[in-house]
Amino acid sequence: MKIVSKFHVGEEEMLHDRSCVYAAKADPAKFEVLYTKYYEQVLKFAYQRLDCKDAAFDITQQVFLKAMQNLHKYEYRGLPFSAWLYRITINELNMLFRKNKKEQALNIDIASIGDMMEEMHEDSPEEKINVVLNALAKLEREDLQIIEMRFFEKRAFKEIADILSITENNAKVRTYRILDRLKEIITKRKGGSQ
Repeated sequence: MKIVSKFHVGEEEMLHDRSCVYAAKADPAKFEVLYTKYYEQVLKFAYQRLDCKDAAFDITQQVFLKAMQNLHKYEYRGLPFSAWLYRITINELNMLFRKNKKEQALNIDIASIGDMMEEMHEDSPEEKINVVLNALAKLEREDLQIIEMRFFEKRAFKEIADILSITENNAKVRTYRILDRLKEIITKRKGGSQ
């Protein structure tokens, strides 16, 4: 199975964003271009992980406030500007989860579970869906984020790496290690239920 990213941006777009960032550093009113371009993406990214639309709006507002306040620290390093925004979003979400003892929501569709099970070389009959959901619930938050980005948001390994500030190879290795752990959990559950 090949997952094609619909999110990762090309060099031309990254260079355009870089010029927008430098313009906004000189004149904060020009940050509006970046805000307008990325608001919906950041909101969807946050809402995908929450079960409350109001909380997603609040997080998105915080992300752009922090981005604007810290824009002077942003340095272009060949990564999309959106990766920086997603890292801020993940940090804000993690603070919310810790502060409110709130659990992360997981919004998925059945086809995404099928893709993930195919990658684990497991059949994906519908009766296994609850087993898979229970296995996902046992993952650490960081591992769940990787699975979520890869299989439920269809992000390329390169983009996951950009968002998490790791190498692309590390993103692949971590993904397949998590899939191995999931497969173990699923196998134990199947063995225990027979």
